[in-house]
Amino acid sequence: MKSRRWSWVGACSIGSAHVRAGTGCDDRATCLEFTDADRSVLVAVVSDGAGSADRGSVGARIVVRHFAGVAFGFLRSGGLPSNIDEEIGRAWIDEIRDRIFSVAERATAKPRDFAATLIGVFVCDDHVSICHVGDGACALRRRNEQEWLIPSWPSHGEYASSTYFVTDDPDPNLRITHVGGEFSDVAVFTDGLERLAIDFTNNLAFAPFFDPMFKPIVALSPGRDRNLSMQLRKFLDSAKITDRTDDDKSLVMARRIGD
Repeated sequence: MKSRRWSWVGACSIGSAHVRAGTGCDDRATCLEFTDADRSVLVAVVSDGAGSADRGSVGARIVVRHFAGVAFGFLRSGGLPSNIDEEIGRAWIDEIRDRIFSVAERATAKPRDFAATLIGVFVCDDHVSICHVGDGACALRRRNEQEWLIPSWPSHGEYASSTYFVTDDPDPNLRITHVGGEFSDVAVFTDGLERLAIDFTNNLAFAPFFDPMFKPIVALSPGRDRNLSMQLRKFLDSAKITDRTDDDKSLVMARRIGD
């Protein structure tokens, strides 16, 4: 079994608008590392349940759990993230939709009541693959470089403050993105952090947001650091963040060990 290669932190934070409305956090996120005899693959998933959907938080939870499950099943069977194409991605989305539709039927609800976005990221030694439905984004930094890249940008809908969801009928707006290279730092986040993490004027990742956030991760052991994840949650709950965004916020940050 190959040794683990990644350290990460992650947190979800309820938005102040949701606090005022008396609702909970609709975001969900997870990060896991798959290892076998030959390779290590980081899998990070975040989802934002639609605030307009009655059961958006449930939809986000299904999206995150089920995508992580199909991703690990794919890797266990020898699948290569570099070979993920639209056919494979849509098959995974169909499985997630089937799960949501089943839950909706039992709850006498509509599938759109569970509307949620998806960003699923695979990071290998020399390749990154992204499955993306809706807004939010993934930022990457190559080893020994300073520039942050956003290979799959937030996808906003036809109207202001709208986007696309896994439950969209008849088919969700799925994007598959591949990027070659050895990446040392990965950040995956929902739309509540877009205006802080992305420079939309110049179409760039906002390095002053990411650079200080990643400094504490340098000395971590493999796997998720719970203490630093709790500190991240407090930071996302702080006035420094909530004064600039009132939406729910999820952020997963991972660093390759030794970089």
